[in-house]
Amino acid sequence: MEEKRFIEAKDVYFSYPGYDGEIPPMVLDGVSMLINEGELTAILGHNGSGKSTLAKHFNSILVPTRGEVTVDGVPTTDEEHLYEIRQEVGMVFQNPDNQIVATVVEEDVAFALENLGVPPAEIRQRVDDALKKVGMYEYRERAPHQLSGGQKQRVAIAGIIAMRPKCVVLDEPTAMLDPRGRREVMDTIRQLRTEFGITVVLITHYMDEAAECGRIVVMDDGHIVLDGAPRDVFSHVELLKKLGLDVPQATELCWELSRAGYKVPEGVLTEGECADAIEALLRERGLV
Repeated sequence: MEEKRFIEAKDVYFSYPGYDGEIPPMVLDGVSMLINEGELTAILGHNGSGKSTLAKHFNSILVPTRGEVTVDGVPTTDEEHLYEIRQEVGMVFQNPDNQIVATVVEEDVAFALENLGVPPAEIRQRVDDALKKVGMYEYRERAPHQLSGGQKQRVAIAGIIAMRPKCVVLDEPTAMLDPRGRREVMDTIRQLRTEFGITVVLITHYMDEAAECGRIVVMDDGHIVLDGAPRDVFSHVELLKKLGLDVPQATELCWELSRAGYKVPEGVLTEGECADAIEALLRERGLV
């Protein structure tokens, strides 16, 4: 089945306004990339690399200084279709408290739908469906302040998917969460992709989260420097370290063993693969 183009950036340049006549630096410097429908893509980069700025172009929070971004073929600069673009591409930000506006979970998820004039019966159905999709239906009558960080973030995601977008862009959604909360959110992200076919773009600092995605894009200084499957991208350990990024712990351990002269497979990504590689190494030396 042929993949369908969904979000496309073509030679995008962007700079924030300068002050007192200074020439502002380019935050995005000729970025081109394509995201197909149904993809789960992680975007990595150190602070200031341009990854969050690029993400905000995907639903017209920002528009290019030069170049073009299209969503389903529609330029994000087309103000007549701004509503449709933001219906198709929803955004979830780092701090869930900044996105929760109501005192009851189900009212929060319904908030945007009510403002759009969606009929009450349809709102009820959409809210219930969205909360079930993120595993928060049983908490629908709770106050958001009674929830954990991971649960709040799942409510924020439910508020977006109640709008029934084709794509969800998540800008470091687990940065403020503990390991359990991070796992809850990542489980929800995978479910959106595998069960409901929603296109997902994940901005993250966590390499283990990126490794769970189908594709990784690495940015540095407003440019895309790597773009490929996790196993391919994380094989560039020295380059990633030079860019100030980590790699999954399993990958780094095998890389260090290889540097020390031990024969281990290339492209190790998971803990299981790492354990197998070390066991094979020990067996080869008669130690197990």
